[in-house]
Amino acid sequence: MKEEIIKIDTVDNYNQLFGLETLHPLVNVIDLSEATRFPNHFTVNYGIYALFLKNTRCGDIRYGKQTYDYQEGTIVSFAPGQVAEVEMQEGMKPLAQGLVFHPDLIKGTSLGQEIKSYTFFSYRSAEALHLSEEEKVVIMDCLSKIKQELIHPIDKLSKRLIARNIQLLLDYCMRFYDRQFITREAPNKDVLTHFETLLDNYFQYKDMHETGLPSVKYFADKVFLSPNYFGDLIKKTTGKSPQEHIQDKIIDTAKEMLLGSKKTVGQIADDLGFQYSQHFNRMFKNHVGLSPNEYRKQQAS
Repeated sequence: MKEEIIKIDTVDNYNQLFGLETLHPLVNVIDLSEATRFPNHFTVNYGIYALFLKNTRCGDIRYGKQTYDYQEGTIVSFAPGQVAEVEMQEGMKPLAQGLVFHPDLIKGTSLGQEIKSYTFFSYRSAEALHLSEEEKVVIMDCLSKIKQELIHPIDKLSKRLIARNIQLLLDYCMRFYDRQFITREAPNKDVLTHFETLLDNYFQYKDMHETGLPSVKYFADKVFLSPNYFGDLIKKTTGKSPQEHIQDKIIDTAKEMLLGSKKTVGQIADDLGFQYSQHFNRMFKNHVGLSPNEYRKQQAS
C-alpha cells in the first residue's frame, strides 16, 4: 500500500503533525524537543516555507531520490511545492529548531518581493548548509527574536517586524552559504571542470537541430545538483551564471560557423537549435555588437 502524502498547507497543519502549539496562524518558531507526537516515517508536500537547524542526526530526509547531506549543526529548508520524505530512527527524539511560515505572511512586504532571491530553498541532496558554532549562535538569536514577536501582543508593527526578522535570518543563511561555497572550493572546481566538458561535448556531439539549445537544468542534472545550487555555485566560482556560459559558447560556435562555412545565417541558427533565426540574430548582436551578416562581412574584409 502506497504511503499517503501529507499536505502541509498551513502552519497549523505542521503543528498538528508534531503536536505543537499554534501561536500565530501564519508563522511559528519550531522546537521539536517540545513535540508531543513523533511520526517515524512520513512524506510531506509543503505548501509553506520551512527552515530547520538540525542539532542531531536522528534520521534521514530525502528530497527526490537523494538523501540530504546533513549532520549535527546543519540547516535544511523547503519551499511551497516541494515534497520531502522523512524517516526517523526508532526511539530517537528529533532535536531541531526552526521556522515555518505561510506565503501570505510576507505578501506586501519587502521579503515577499525578494523571497525568490533566496535560492537555497530549492537546494537538495548534498547541498545543505553546515554551520560553525558561531554561526549556530547567530541563527538561534534570529529565531529567538521572531519568537519574541510571536509572544508579544499583536499590534500594527507585528507583521512588519516578524517579516523583517525572518528576512534577517534568511540573509544570514545566504552569507553562510557564501562562506560554504568558498570552503568547498576544491569540489566546486571539479563541478566547474565537469560543466565545461559537458558544455564542449554538447556543442560538439549533439544534434542541436533535434535536441535544441541546452538548459541550465540539463547540466545541473548531469552533475547531480539542483538547478539553483548549480547556478549559484557556477556564479560564485566564475562570476558568470551558467546561462551566460551557455550563451558565450553559442556565440563562439556561431562565429566559427559564420567564418568556417558558407551556410546562411538561417541555416546556422537552425543548426544551433534556435527555433527562429531572429532570436539568434538578436542574441548575436547583443553580444557582439554586430549582426551575424555584419560580423561575417567585417571579418572577410
